[in-house]
Amino acid sequence: MGFLYGRAALPGGVRECDIAWDNGVFTRVAPSETRLHKPTKNDDAAPGHQAAAAAGADSGGELPEGWLILPGLVDEHCHGGGGASFPDAADSAEVAQAAGEHLAHGTTSIAAALTTLSVERMEAGARLLADAVEDGTLAAILIEGPFLSSERAGAQNPAYLETPSVEIASRLLDAARGHAWGMTLAPELSGASEVVDLLLKRGVVPTWGHTHAEAGPARELQERAVAGGATPVATHLFNAMRELRHRAPGPVAEYLAAARRGSCVVELIGDGVHISSELVRNVVEIVGPENIALITDAMAAAGMADGTYELGGLRVHVTDGQARLRGGNLAGGTSHLLDIVRTVVGAGVEVSDAVTMASATPARVMGLDDRGALEVGKRADLLVVDEELRPRRVYRAGKLVAQDGKLVA
Repeated sequence: MGFLYGRAALPGGVRECDIAWDNGVFTRVAPSETRLHKPTKNDDAAPGHQAAAAAGADSGGELPEGWLILPGLVDEHCHGGGGASFPDAADSAEVAQAAGEHLAHGTTSIAAALTTLSVERMEAGARLLADAVEDGTLAAILIEGPFLSSERAGAQNPAYLETPSVEIASRLLDAARGHAWGMTLAPELSGASEVVDLLLKRGVVPTWGHTHAEAGPARELQERAVAGGATPVATHLFNAMRELRHRAPGPVAEYLAAARRGSCVVELIGDGVHISSELVRNVVEIVGPENIALITDAMAAAGMADGTYELGGLRVHVTDGQARLRGGNLAGGTSHLLDIVRTVVGAGVEVSDAVTMASATPARVMGLDDRGALEVGKRADLLVVDEELRPRRVYRAGKLVAQDGKLVA
C-alpha cells in the first residue's frame, strides 16, 4: 500500500491530487481544486486511505512545495544507456545495466531497439532482449532495420542493409517471441509492402524510418497499413528522412497529415540536438500530444561521460553530450526521457502535454494498456520530480525503485 498527496500531471493539466495504490495498482486518483491535507487513519475526508494508514503503509506522504507527480515514463525507442548497448549486449547483465540507467531517471517501461547488423546477430539480439521482456526488465522490443534506405542509413550499419524480405522479417519476429511492438522499414524499397502485410498479420506495428521516400510511396504504404487496421509510427520524424522541401516534400508532410487525422503517431527526439525544440512545439500544436511519442533514441552513452562507445558494431564518439559517427552523423541520443520532457517544457510545451507524449501515447503505441497514466486500475508506475523536473522518487508497480537518480535495493 502507498499514497501521495500533491500536484500531479493529469491529461487535463496539473491538479492537486490524492493518489493511492495497493498490490501494485492505483486504487485512488482524486483531483482536487484545493490543497489536500495529509489524512490520518481516522480522517473521514479521505476514506480511501484509512486502511493504508491503519496498516502502516510505506507512504510517500505530502510532497514539498513545487514538486510534481508524473506517471512513470514510457520510452518506445531506446538503444541503451549507462555504458551498455541493447543491440550489442552480450548477456542479460548488460541489458539490465542499460535498462536500469533509464529506470533510475523515471522511465518505468522501456522498449529496447535493435539496430542493423547481420541477420544472425539481430536474431541473437532479439532472443536476448525477449528474455529480458519475460523477466520484466524490458517492456518490449523495436526491430529497427535491416530494411532501410542506404541513402538515409544514419548510424545504421550500411554493410548489413537488406532488401525487404518476408523470410528475414519472419526470422526476426520469431526470435523476438511475440515481444516486438514494431519493425522499422523504408516504404520506398521493393518488397516493403509484402513485409507490411506480414507485420499486420503478426500484430506488429509498421514504423516508417531511415527513408528517402517521396510523398507518393510514403502515403501509399501508410494508407495500406491503416486499411489493414494498424496505426503506423513515423520513426524519429525529420531525422534520417528526406527533408521537407516546398517543391519536393518527401514523407514528412504525409506523416504529419496522417497524425493530424489520428492515423499515425510521430516519434520526436526532443533533446534539442536532433531537432529544434521550437519545432517540437510546432508539431505539438499541429497534431496534438496524443499523436506524438517523445523518444530518447538513446545509446550506451546516456548518463555517461564523453568518450567512445559502440552502437550496432559502429564506433560512436560523444563530445559535449552529442553522439556522432566519425563522419559527423548523429548516432542516437544521450538523454534520459525525463531530460527530454524538461527540454520541451522549456520550449513552451505544457507539462501535461509533454508528459502525455512521454507516457500515455507510447504506452498506447506498444499496446501497454495497463500503464502510462495516473488512473485507477492501471499499474502504479509514477515518478516524483522537483520544481526543476529532476527525478526524486520512482515507483514501479507501487514499489520504490529509485531516489534522486539512483536505483535502490
